[in-house]
Order: sequence, then C-alpha cells, then structure tokens
Amino acid sequence: MKVTIVGTGYVGLVTGACLAEIGNDVFCVDVDPRKIEILNNGGVPIHEPGLQEMLRRTRAAGRIQFSTDVKASVEHGDVQFIAVGTPPDEDGSADLQYVLAAARNIGKYSNGFKVIVDKSTVPVGTALQVKRVVDEELKARGLGGSEKHGFSVVSNPEFLKEGAAVDDFMRPDRIVIGIDDDRAGNLAREKMKRLYAPFNRNHERTLYMDVFSAEFTKYAANAMLATRISFMNDLSNLADTVGADIESVRRGIGSDPRIGYHFLYAGCGYGGSCFPKDVQALAQTARENGHTLRVLEAVEAVNRDQKEVLVNKIVKRMGEDLRGRTFAVWGLAFKPNTDDMREASSRRIIESLLERGATVRGYDPVAREEAERVFALDLADRPDELKRLHLVKTQQDALTDADALVIVTEWKEFKSPDFWHLKSALKTPVIFDGRNLYEPEAMAEMGIDYFAIGRPHVELDRNGSSN
Repeated sequence: MKVTIVGTGYVGLVTGACLAEIGNDVFCVDVDPRKIEILNNGGVPIHEPGLQEMLRRTRAAGRIQFSTDVKASVEHGDVQFIAVGTPPDEDGSADLQYVLAAARNIGKYSNGFKVIVDKSTVPVGTALQVKRVVDEELKARGLGGSEKHGFSVVSNPEFLKEGAAVDDFMRPDRIVIGIDDDRAGNLAREKMKRLYAPFNRNHERTLYMDVFSAEFTKYAANAMLATRISFMNDLSNLADTVGADIESVRRGIGSDPRIGYHFLYAGCGYGGSCFPKDVQALAQTARENGHTLRVLEAVEAVNRDQKEVLVNKIVKRMGEDLRGRTFAVWGLAFKPNTDDMREASSRRIIESLLERGATVRGYDPVAREEAERVFALDLADRPDELKRLHLVKTQQDALTDADALVIVTEWKEFKSPDFWHLKSALKTPVIFDGRNLYEPEAMAEMGIDYFAIGRPHVELDRNGSSN
C-alpha cells in the first residue's frame, strides 16, 4: 500500500519504518529540512534501538523516502498518517496547530479518496476538527462532496514506549482504530484492515470502536500508568517516614495478579513526551467539560513534588549551601534507551543543585548532546550556573572530584558498577539513588552511605561500616 507519514518524530519515524519493513511504499514528510537531510544521509535524528538498522534496510529496498515536499506527500499516499507534535498549551491542553496544519495540506492537495489517520495523541473531538479543516480546503477547490475526493478521518492512537518503540509496533498487544459508521468509514475500515493484516495473522489484535472512544483510550491508558507511578511514589515517601521498605511493599502487592508488577517502581518522578502532557491534557479536557478529575490532578501534583525528593535528601545529608560541593550525576534522559530529555527528572534535580551553588558532572550513555542543547536553553539566563555544569563522556569522568553520586536514570550499565572503585573515586562514599538500583544493607557493608527512595537508610559507624 502507498502510505504517507506526516512528521518524523518518534511516532512518525517508527510508524513509517515499520510499515515499510512489512512491504508498504512509505513517504515520510517533515517541514524541518534538517531532519530530512539527516535521514537522507543515512542518519537518524532520534535515538531508538533497532530503528537505524530498519531504516537502512527499507531505504536500500526503496520502500521508504524522506522529503519536505508536502504536495508530493499528499499525492503519494492513499493512507495519510498525521504524526506531528501536540505540545501542551499554557493551560495544559494539547496544542493542535500542527495537526490541523497537516490536515489543511491534505485537503489542499488531495488527489483522490484519502484515509486520514490521527496517529498523534489528541484530545476527544480532534477528528471532527480535522474533518472540518479538510472539508474547508476541498470546498475552496470546488471539490466539496466529490466522491472522487472524499475522505475518512480515523483515530489510530500509538502505544509505543520510547526505548522499545520498534518492538512495540512490530509486536503490538492491541491496535485501536476509531472509525465512523458510514460509507466513507467502511472504505477506510477496509484499507486499515489490509494495512494492519500482517500484525493480526496469529490472532486478531485490532479493536474497532467509535472515534471519540479511540481518542479517549490513548489518554486513559497513559493516565492509568502515570497514576500507578505517582501512587507508588506517594507511598514511598510515607515509607520513608514510617520505616517501611517500599521494595518489599512492591513485591507484596505486585504478587497479586489483579495488580501486577508493571509501573510499580518508586523513583524520582516520570518524564518524557507522553505522560506529563497527556495527564495535563486529559485533566484540561475534563475542566472544559465541567468535570474535575481529582485523582489525575493529584497524580500530576505528586509527580511535580517527587522530582525534588532526591534533592531534599541531599540537602538533609549535606546542607542547604552546596557551594564548593561537586556531584556526579548518572543518567540524564528521562528513561533508559532514549536520548529524550523532555520533562526529565534530571533537569529539575541538576538545576536545584546548581541553584544551591554546587558543581555538577553529568553522564548519560546517549543523551549527552541533547542534554547540552536542553541545558543551554534552560540556563541561558543563568550563565554562572551553566559554567558549573559539565556533561562528560564516561561514568568515571563524572566521578572525578565528586563529593557524592546521584543516580537519576536506570541505565543497565549503572546496575552493577565496581563499587570498591566507585567508593575510592568519590571524595566521600555517598550515593543518592533515585531509582533504587542497589540494596541498602549491601551498600552499608561496603561503607557506602546510601540514600534511596522509600528504602531504609542503614547508618554507618565511624569506621564506615553498618551498625
């Protein structure tokens, strides 16, 4: 099938590559010429495991192309995926300007029946806005009501985890398609069924529903996962107070099959491109419709506060004035296997340390360049703080002259370091672990003063061993 992907971010690029991988003729378009140049030169503008290899194969086979030519992209695809950004507006609602601009271009250049697929995460009612915009453009061309230039707007939300997006697309647990129950919708349904047929050969994974419900499903899914994270983080803070171990609690409740273990890990807050903005957008949708999602507003508040918990532990141990102190920070991206710095906990933590006068030496296996760009913007009006931030190339470089280690992202390479070497490299053997990677007793036995999230702190005696 001929498919067009509008937008070459995480969702668009993964969708395009995977659809090309199974044999479709894919045209990826983006208004950013820098991205297109990178892709046409064999590069990838984002870090996503397996994506570059897949693009190399599909490009060599001639099944995927990249361009800024909007007219050519619309004329190419019978199925037009809109996969552009929907950043949060000032009130927390999703900004749909890029979605509607893409829709307007489809109406402006449409050369036949088009299935227009909202792949971007959008609030309930967006399909109606897309339909209105396309209608306006077709009528301006004198094509309103033309069977030849008809279209159907479909909601097909993505459920891709950054760091595992390729696998998620190629092995989906569900494919949600919201579609109208009319003649155009029936034509669209047949095209979508054909497009996704390779993913349904073992068993049917497609869930058909109305468009409103499909749009709602994406937000509801992310809101539920964010709720589990914030609930565990809230419990971890209580565990700190009463002396319980949140890891024991996690195992205890996760063993209940009604609850399960997924997204029950306490930490220093969630980030990324999805959970923060989707929670805000769903809460704003509720407010616009006269409702208050009280649980969801609490989820957002807990997550906002959780990003300060690790800093509070540092201040309690080392004092409010951190001038002259140096902190090694391991992990900058919001999660492992990505270079995405959007809403990353590291940003809040590092800025809080810098505000208190500290020097920070940060390390991340893949996010260093993106972190340099982000912090240059974040700290543009605070040049003194920016000078005290050093983003280094190795774990060892981060430890140089550091008074303590702060762990923010749970990269695999951080899980089993040489602790004796680590201890000797630090000026003082102190670790503040925002992802609970290590066991408190084991750290104490090695003479490391270890502070985690919701886990008991084991006091060291004067000789550096546990009491």
